[in-house]
Amino acid sequence: MYLFHRMENYEIYHGKQGRYLNIWLILCLFPRTCVSNPYKPNFLLILADDLGIGDVGCYGNDTIRTPNIDGLAKDGVRLTQHIAAAAVCTPSRAAFLTGRYPIRSGMASSTQRQVLFWNGGSGGLPPNETTFARILYQQGYSTALVGKWHMGVNCKTRHDHCHHPLNHGFDYFYGMPFTLVNECQGTDDPELAKSLQDTYWFYTQMIVLAVFTLVIGKLANLFPVKWKIIICLATCGLLHFISWFSSYGFTKYWNCILMRNHDITEQPMNLQKTTSNMLKEAITFIERNKRRPFLLFVSLLHVHTPLITTEKFQGRSRHGLYGDNVEEMDWMVGRLLDVIDKEDLKNTTFIYFASDHGGSLEAHRANSQLGGWNGIYKGGTVWKAHYATPVFQPEASGACFRRGICPCFGDGVTHHDPPLLFNLSQDPSEANPLPADTEPLFDTVVRRMKRAVEEHGKTLTPVPQQLSPYNNIWKPWLQPCCGTFPFCWCHEENNKA
Repeated sequence: MYLFHRMENYEIYHGKQGRYLNIWLILCLFPRTCVSNPYKPNFLLILADDLGIGDVGCYGNDTIRTPNIDGLAKDGVRLTQHIAAAAVCTPSRAAFLTGRYPIRSGMASSTQRQVLFWNGGSGGLPPNETTFARILYQQGYSTALVGKWHMGVNCKTRHDHCHHPLNHGFDYFYGMPFTLVNECQGTDDPELAKSLQDTYWFYTQMIVLAVFTLVIGKLANLFPVKWKIIICLATCGLLHFISWFSSYGFTKYWNCILMRNHDITEQPMNLQKTTSNMLKEAITFIERNKRRPFLLFVSLLHVHTPLITTEKFQGRSRHGLYGDNVEEMDWMVGRLLDVIDKEDLKNTTFIYFASDHGGSLEAHRANSQLGGWNGIYKGGTVWKAHYATPVFQPEASGACFRRGICPCFGDGVTHHDPPLLFNLSQDPSEANPLPADTEPLFDTVVRRMKRAVEEHGKTLTPVPQQLSPYNNIWKPWLQPCCGTFPFCWCHEENNKA
């Protein structure tokens, strides 16, 4: 049984309680109605990272070979109108796991930092959120996540694991608690550092100046201020300084790690063996649980930069390293399908393939683009209104190459009043905004959108902002470490030896 899903990944259903359920979660809740077999079906969910809609054959690509993914589409259901809840990893994956808009769990950022930046941060998917893994675990399923997480690890101490997959319904985890970035490889331009360094250094300078001013004022009796406040401010400045310093070389050790359950197995991770290790873990889990209902969520590191590709697939495609990485991903999908067939689980397993969102247009090396192709699409529903649009760099590129990720706030956006309105059924590429003065439905549609936003806002409950500046700054006492901090390095095979 194949449920194939692509494009921008998230069809959302609205319930009376403000809950949002995607299509396969409904299947999870009503397993007996889905198959003739009276037993509970298995679920194999495969999520690609930053895959563009135009990168696989079943959506029109005729130059990158994806026979296994195309086979899923041919034998199953190809979904074409699903929409991601966010354009970046952390909030999109939070919605994927919970069936709720990320703003409801505090996973939607109100700052320029739209994703988690550190394993050693305190932000992440709140423990009280209900995931599809928890629902199935409570129904007797064996549940596993193999691959990327990127939704936090700890809250208050290095070992509380409050955001960890094992605290969200998975009874087994092997993979990367963070996400692949160029720093993991160490040969490309820094990915996180590019957007972090200037910000951290600016705040470090401002805080140091404020501390210096307060100390002088305190000693000279110019104004009353408690030493406790000065110490807290100085500590904050120190954290910003350490984060700035860490972004120049320690990111590989802090973020590029592998874990098995709560234990760190590689710090930093061996990129050349990551693909084979994760595939082996996924296959072993299927073989180990073939006689009981299971949920296996394979959260691929492909095709996120820096496009770690084994030697076997390098140079095989007609689209450089990115095409090689896509074809290796398809091979991994094929291996998973093979083991499902081998264990005679094909007729009792729902297989669901998707991407967390579209391709990363900003991914590039020199003048070569390394990200996927999104075709004519920019995401959206039947009507779409832009109240603000990014200031693209360069203009009309549809991307923000200088910033790395297009901002949603501040001087990086242009505001529109009235909004730019598009009819996606006639203009799916959003090339021609409807004129406010001549389009007869313009005011009606804008009023309806405004009313929908207001009604949605009434259903929101204030929650802690997980991507706030405080939660998204590196905290040494939260950093996962397999040695004695700060001497954090280990390798599983060496430890076994």
